[in-house]
Amino acid sequence: MADKVRIGLIGVGQIGKVHLQRYREVAEAEVVAVADLRQDEAKRVAHEHGIPAVYTDYRDLLARDDIQSVDVALHNRLHAPVTIAALEAGKNVYCEKPISWCYAEARAMVEAAQQHGRMLHVQLNTIYTPEARAAKRLIRDGQLGEIYYAKSSHYRRRGRPWVDGYGTPAFVQREAAGGGALVDMAVYHISRMLWLLDNPAVQSVSGNTYQRLDNMYEERRASGNYNVEELGMGLVRLAGNITYFMEEAWAIQADQADADYVFGSHAGLRVEPLRYFSTLSDIEMDATFDVAQADWRWHQCNPLEAGYDHSQRHWVWAQLGRVPLIDTAGLALKTALITEGIYLSAHLGREVTADEIAAATPEYRAAAQPNT
Repeated sequence: MADKVRIGLIGVGQIGKVHLQRYREVAEAEVVAVADLRQDEAKRVAHEHGIPAVYTDYRDLLARDDIQSVDVALHNRLHAPVTIAALEAGKNVYCEKPISWCYAEARAMVEAAQQHGRMLHVQLNTIYTPEARAAKRLIRDGQLGEIYYAKSSHYRRRGRPWVDGYGTPAFVQREAAGGGALVDMAVYHISRMLWLLDNPAVQSVSGNTYQRLDNMYEERRASGNYNVEELGMGLVRLAGNITYFMEEAWAIQADQADADYVFGSHAGLRVEPLRYFSTLSDIEMDATFDVAQADWRWHQCNPLEAGYDHSQRHWVWAQLGRVPLIDTAGLALKTALITEGIYLSAHLGREVTADEIAAATPEYRAAAQPNT
């Protein structure tokens, strides 16, 4: 069995650099090539990380038969074409979130992986936190009873890319990113909730999107061509008679609402910090957990526990056959169905079914605008 995975990275921008730092923490990962249109930056990054090969055309990287795994760290609208090309070239693919800007392309990516018998993994780092893994254990072991309601609520006060001072204009342009807060941040929390709930089927979605906050820096809004949502929310009906409510804001005038909750017939929990709510002997109880101690013990007693510490190590170890691959592609695809459902519901002004979402073509998104 091989003890190394040889990796080619496509895209050395902000996200690509984060991925490279993560791979440096994984002894079994060997990044042997990078590709980027910006040759000078690609050479600089390659030199910094000791990577021997640099390409300006990602297809030259894909043509190498000594690379088993490709990491796609590009803007959202490029995920599908480059990922599918890599799968067709016989590579396993690690794709930055979101899996794609629209459901139709996300489905094509998953189908391509199945057709070519390759592994597809999506960066969903929120499922690897100790609190999330502990919450998964509690739910799996039936400590909540029958689950019927879940919610995710996450706000930034002033955190719009570019408009509020960080990142590039591409993050706030529908033409490059495909969407705003929903595809940038909400995908983390939607996918984690789906993972906690064992990825139930979506039945319907009702939602809306907004870009309403007064812009303090109008020149940055104009120069960035800011035309995506800063707030999105949705009410999702899931199989098993589960209702899921989510909201995500890049910018909103409120205090912080960062929380994921799961509610069952016996108890409820908050994921981070992990708290447990129940009733014992007719007395309401709020409980906390020593997650740090439990996580330390799990690592001492199970040598494979480290394979779930973060997305890159999990990806590398799964390719080496050490741990089973978490179905992040399936989670990301269902997440794309939900975000697409919110966009479609906002566009049509009504609740939409899963079949309607799956049948929607990306063309309507060109005309769809967040409420301003």
